[in-house]
Amino acid sequence: MNKAKELREMSTEQLEFTLKEARESLFQLRIQASTEKIDAPSNMRKSRRKIARIHTILRERQEPSAQ
Repeated sequence: MNKAKELREMSTEQLEFTLKEARESLFQLRIQASTEKIDAPSNMRKSRRKIARIHTILRERQEPSAQ
């Protein structure tokens, strides 16, 4: 699991690639959950949070700071 600090050190292209991988991972977890073959249900939550962190960091880079 990538921490926010590690994600902020990545370039925008790396973040977009990581976001794509996280979305694919979440999709696979949802498929497993629907067929009741999921090993660790907590991985779905972790994956959703990772996606949210990446979106937040990308959004921060997009907008100029409000200060």
